[in-house]
Amino acid sequence: MAFFISILLFMFTISTNAQGNPPSPGYNPSSTVDTVPFDQAYRTLWGPQNQRFDQSSLTIWLDKSSGSGFKSIKPYRSGYFGTAIKLHPGYTAGVITSFYLSNNEDHPGNHDEIDIEFLGTTPDKPYTLQTNVYMRGSGDGNIIGREHRFHLWFDPTQDFHDYAILWTPNEIV
Repeated sequence: MAFFISILLFMFTISTNAQGNPPSPGYNPSSTVDTVPFDQAYRTLWGPQNQRFDQSSLTIWLDKSSGSGFKSIKPYRSGYFGTAIKLHPGYTAGVITSFYLSNNEDHPGNHDEIDIEFLGTTPDKPYTLQTNVYMRGSGDGNIIGREHRFHLWFDPTQDFHDYAILWTPNEIV
């Protein structure tokens, strides 16, 4: 199945890393892998008033009326998908910031999903990063998948950190 990349971002900025390379979770794609400029590969889903694109970074934020989100223009069957994220500091309980692959538009109610989510927090509590892989929908009892939570040992609001999904025909890293 093909997936679209959707990023439902609330209160953070994404950017390339300091060397201008794609972010990596310990893996760096070979130099033969084509990269696509952000503005040629994605479109706004909602909240364009809460987005600012400057050179190599997109800043999006949440206010009292809306957050913001964007998605890939074309579907992908596998690939390396990475971003550098700096979360917004302060009280974020009830807010989930996510970077995910989903085919929900093609298979509503019975979709597949691979995602990285930052769960909101309160002051003096660690941030939690949750990874999910789901097949055949969500919440209907027929889910095949896996969730895993990590309590972050660093403050994701102090600097950009690299996060990525490597999806091959045989595995998800």
